[in-house]
Amino acid sequence: MSELHNEHEPCYILAVETSCDETSVAVVKDGTEVLSNLIASQIETHKAFGGVVPEVASRKHVENITLMLEEAVNKAGIGLQELSAIAVTQGPGLVGALLVGVVAATSLAMALNKPLIGTHHIAGHIYANRLVADIKYPCMALVVSGGHTDLVYMKSEGSFEVIGRTRDDAVGEAYDKVARAIGFPYPGGPHVDRLALEAEEAVDLPRVWLEPDSYDFSFSGLKSAVLNVVNQRKMRGEPVVESAVARGFQESVVEVLVTKAIRAVRAYDAKQLLLCGGVAANRGLRKELDRQCQLEGIELIIPPFEYCTDNAAMIGAAAYLKWKEQKFTALDMKAMPQFSLEEWSVQE
Repeated sequence: MSELHNEHEPCYILAVETSCDETSVAVVKDGTEVLSNLIASQIETHKAFGGVVPEVASRKHVENITLMLEEAVNKAGIGLQELSAIAVTQGPGLVGALLVGVVAATSLAMALNKPLIGTHHIAGHIYANRLVADIKYPCMALVVSGGHTDLVYMKSEGSFEVIGRTRDDAVGEAYDKVARAIGFPYPGGPHVDRLALEAEEAVDLPRVWLEPDSYDFSFSGLKSAVLNVVNQRKMRGEPVVESAVARGFQESVVEVLVTKAIRAVRAYDAKQLLLCGGVAANRGLRKELDRQCQLEGIELIIPPFEYCTDNAAMIGAAAYLKWKEQKFTALDMKAMPQFSLEEWSVQE
């Protein structure tokens, strides 16, 4: 493999993220300083289909990845041989999309004789917070994205214990389905968020708490309740007030997310609450979580919008945990669409 690691030298990690429909390449120094972070979005391509088409996403990654690798290094202002390691999202995600990144990263690591670090996508979302603030342990992470809604307890750096997860739809999926029901295109989350914040009234919708001591989530029933409201009003010839539906839906989602996250922080005596994932860009959720954390005296970290959605800088930040422990991935690594976060833990 590569030359021995000198702990006094800066660590430059070239990171690749292709888990879904964003192609992203970044160079991150010492796990916290972003030297470049390029993102090519495919939203306009997939909008015509009403959602992400895996085969189309993979083809777009193939088109973009080589030029983006070159541009990310150039923008970072370093040479290829100055790189310390190559990191790539190993999973979870769409298998075809993941494979494009894995093949590109593995090929580059072999060509440059640099270590390879297969990185967990959700660990990346969590450690996006490390790009803007110091993380204090133990802490709690609320992960909210298109494919994941999890509460993750971290006793120490690089240690992950999932204490709650969605049992059906992830919150981002629910947003997109509700948006479609009230007539908005993919991706629907930003439209619902905007309408909810502008609305003067709200449709009353259920809160799904599950068992009293559970940290799990369920949004499928809430999504069905929204569809029932819309369909019943249409059948009666009554107008569907989209803003009221959006506000009712968002208030239900946000109340459950915020309440369970704060309860988990208290139960586990966490020093911080981290908000992570694409839905962390939701203004309604950010506002209410910030308000409740201030009332409760809980330190809240929320990354800026550009680090909420899928990006390679967050992968570089998470990969630095493995770099510090000199734990690298074999060059015959496979993409793992069902990768377990606990399995990726740096610390046992």
